[in-house]
Amino acid sequence: MNKKSMKWFMHLSIAFAMIFSLLAPAGANVSRAADVLTVAEAIANNNGQTATVEGYITAHTTGAKSVKFDPPFGNDYNVAIADSSAEKDVSKMVSVQLPSSFRSTFGLQSNPALIGKKIKVTGELLAYNSMPGVKNASAIEFSDAVSEPPTDELKTIAEARVLPKGSSAAVTGTVTAIFTAGGKNNVYIQDDTAGMIIRGASLDAKVKAGDRIKASGSVNDYYGMSQLDTSAEAVSVEQADAGVPEAQIVSSQNFNEEIEGELVTVKNASVGSKDSNGNFSAEDANGKFVIKPSDSALLESGKTYDSITGVIDYNFNEYKLVPRFSQDAVEDESAVRPVTADPAPGFIQSGTEVALSTETEGAAIYFTVDGSEPNTQSIRYEGPIKVEKDTVIKAVAVKNGLKNSDSSAFEYKIQKEAIRIHDIQGESHTSPYNGQNVADVEGIVTHVADSSNFYMQDMNPDSNENTSEGILVYKRSHGLKAGDIVKASGQVKEWVLEGYSEKLQTDLPVTEINAAGIEKVSSNNELPAPVMIGKDRIAPAKVIDNDQFAAFDPEEDGIDFYESLEGMRVGVENPKVVAPQKYGELVVVPESVKSNTKDGGLRAKKNDFNPERLHIDINDESFLAKTGDSFKGMINGVVSYGFSNYKILSSKNELPEFVPGNTKREITHIKSKKDELTVASYNVENFSAADGDEKVTKLAQAIVTNLNKPDIVGLTEMQDNDGPADTGTTAAGESYKKLIDKIKELGGPEYSYTDIAPEDKKDGGQPGGNIRVGFLYNEDRVKLAPGKKGTATQAVGYEKGKLTLNPGRIDPANEAFESSRKSLAAQFKFNGEDVIVVANHFNSKGGDQPLFGKNQPPELKSEEQRHKIAAIINGFVKDVEKKNPDANMIVLGDFNDFEFSKTFDILEGSELKNMVDKIPAKERYSYIYQGNSQVLDHILVSKHLAKTTKADIVHINSAFMEEQGRASDHDPLLIQTDFSSKKRICSIWEQILNKSNQNQYKEFCAR
Repeated sequence: MNKKSMKWFMHLSIAFAMIFSLLAPAGANVSRAADVLTVAEAIANNNGQTATVEGYITAHTTGAKSVKFDPPFGNDYNVAIADSSAEKDVSKMVSVQLPSSFRSTFGLQSNPALIGKKIKVTGELLAYNSMPGVKNASAIEFSDAVSEPPTDELKTIAEARVLPKGSSAAVTGTVTAIFTAGGKNNVYIQDDTAGMIIRGASLDAKVKAGDRIKASGSVNDYYGMSQLDTSAEAVSVEQADAGVPEAQIVSSQNFNEEIEGELVTVKNASVGSKDSNGNFSAEDANGKFVIKPSDSALLESGKTYDSITGVIDYNFNEYKLVPRFSQDAVEDESAVRPVTADPAPGFIQSGTEVALSTETEGAAIYFTVDGSEPNTQSIRYEGPIKVEKDTVIKAVAVKNGLKNSDSSAFEYKIQKEAIRIHDIQGESHTSPYNGQNVADVEGIVTHVADSSNFYMQDMNPDSNENTSEGILVYKRSHGLKAGDIVKASGQVKEWVLEGYSEKLQTDLPVTEINAAGIEKVSSNNELPAPVMIGKDRIAPAKVIDNDQFAAFDPEEDGIDFYESLEGMRVGVENPKVVAPQKYGELVVVPESVKSNTKDGGLRAKKNDFNPERLHIDINDESFLAKTGDSFKGMINGVVSYGFSNYKILSSKNELPEFVPGNTKREITHIKSKKDELTVASYNVENFSAADGDEKVTKLAQAIVTNLNKPDIVGLTEMQDNDGPADTGTTAAGESYKKLIDKIKELGGPEYSYTDIAPEDKKDGGQPGGNIRVGFLYNEDRVKLAPGKKGTATQAVGYEKGKLTLNPGRIDPANEAFESSRKSLAAQFKFNGEDVIVVANHFNSKGGDQPLFGKNQPPELKSEEQRHKIAAIINGFVKDVEKKNPDANMIVLGDFNDFEFSKTFDILEGSELKNMVDKIPAKERYSYIYQGNSQVLDHILVSKHLAKTTKADIVHINSAFMEEQGRASDHDPLLIQTDFSSKKRICSIWEQILNKSNQNQYKEFCAR
């Protein structure tokens, strides 16, 4: 631009500026911060200031710049708002973080009918979910004089069950059972029409069996089981103690949708074997059925019961009877039910009154206190028995027409000395007082988990580090807060807290006092100083357990170390984050613990799965943290256990200063060369054409930029065209096209693709998604060799220098591939060379027992299938190389196993070399699970290619959250193999000639 034009342009700019300044309200950019902003203004001013924003709830934010418009919604953690209720453009929305206090009212999972409602939010204008946002809200209210969410229409349970998923509804019913799963309560209710589950957090603190309740929420289902997602605030007790409905008598033939969610009884049931998930096979006169008791100890295999009562559950295409407690399993209905006592046997204070009862209505109870066996001539029970000295109460229940109950004995000891928390905990994973009653156990409340659970700690610890000074106490509606000093009396139990469906078979219990009474001594007391992990106590850095719990050794065994601190207040100084935040948990190590990956993580090794990892539960899934971040100061909390791991219960609001680390998403150091073939392996985590633009852009950008446009890309977890929708579709052409088009748009080559569609729902993975392996290849660099494409059931072979099918699946009918992805072989041409690439996705580790579980060493059931698949693939390679010793083989994919595992001993054999071994140890990971950096993705090559092959794991995903650019849970791998003539000849020569012709080899190859 010349000087004259520049001068004219400046005058014009000034003129426009003056005009706009006259038209605009004075101080618009400043004063509006104190007023109510539109969403557009909040987007333009997303700079950290505190402001009030008004807009319509349009969607639920599901990830970075990704939203969902229609119910059901996944959680209550956020809403997206816009200036128009009909807005569909994400760029015109603000993502509003919902603190826990606002979730029950404004969360979309609990209140899906709020879509389209207008709200005002006061909070900090900060990016959230990689889009303009409002965080740390201090106030949220409905606009236009709307003071509360719309009232859900009251339905019968039968009516509510058939509503579309995501519909709002309110139901009333009587509670028949309450279970805990996944950190929430499943409350079974029924009315005169049907039964269903009411699911929400902390419901057990508000309702109990026999209460008639009203609940509002969102209709949902869990693997086909009807449920109403709700919150404690949306549940009210209409009539307390209305009485549990009488169980209806059914047979195995009646297990269907008609009785789903209802309380039933099956007569004359024989109980068979129990599987690894706690399911018992059973049979009555009409057929077979399945029982999944709340506790496996309720039933005994090989026994026949006169009746078994429970609620009917449905999951994984199977109806199951779920007994609730021991009284539900009756061996002999002709006998009176046994006598029970409250409080439970154990230590009591002098003068404690013991109440006896039996479930058999109208039965009389006779008891003795002198050690003799009770009969109808003994003392008849008329009311509570006062116990003032050590006493054994023996009791029997009697009713005309029935056999007498078995005699029950209850031993009580007068507690003369105080029982301390460390006495109850003992040097063991099981309390020496388990099942016994204790009285007046004193401690200071250190952490309130919810209205029914709190942790307390002894203020006068002993000198034994092996005995914990903290304990969990269960008491409904306890009303306590941190700093209260209390005395708890009740029964000591070993209780399995929140976990996966198989938790009773896999997880460790937590010692608790099931309190019958709580006495508050004082309030507002100073909490005990936390035990500093890494300073006061050093966690074992290698061994989780090496003696199958034979000895309690906290100095050597990590599992014993954390048990010795169970329930106690602990601290971690300047903790370092070793994994991205997930499920509201941060995995950290103390500052003093050395990391061993380049990004600040901990790499899993053959005999070291890093027991020093600490799981900090901050209960905030929106907290952004990646591997390599840290905190300046101390995180403190209470040691607990859940979902198969010890964890420290803390709070986001108590975290010290957060220090972002320097971990960056990588770009490979491998550059494209004329005579060198580049091959990548990338698990794209359930990608399909149904995914939004954000995910495909991230995946494509990684292939173009981070992987530098590989010649061949082996893909795993490619889904069919409509993704998880279960429509019977198996073709994935549209999914590949979406990715290929985006790669080209971002400056990459126009890749071609090849795969073989699986049979519908035969290869595992997300139901309806039909994941498979496949290839992208750049035809400017490589060609797919001519050949006939195989079908899902045809097996590929190798004859006369080429694959019999191209591409073709390797032994797809073999039982080793059942419910797993079939391996795919394809033959390519590169610079005149034939290269066979085999893409794999071995079966997952699902079903393996946890590292910190009750079974030591953990049983790794999934390994057997991987070993079988590895043998099949090695056999295929062996056959090819037998027929063509200088065949070029590349075997890649997600193998769901480690480089040091038996799977790779089998797979490599004497034919292949794992290129992961070439990668420096500090960079050797492609996946992070519970804080362990590990390799699940591998590329192996024929041994004669190993010397001329370079390898790189490109860390772009596993260390990051979605908001930080993550597109998959796996990092991609890349190799580059030199096929230039001299290196190629010498490499083959070295492998196949062995010791012969050494002079010729040296003369040619040493030059």
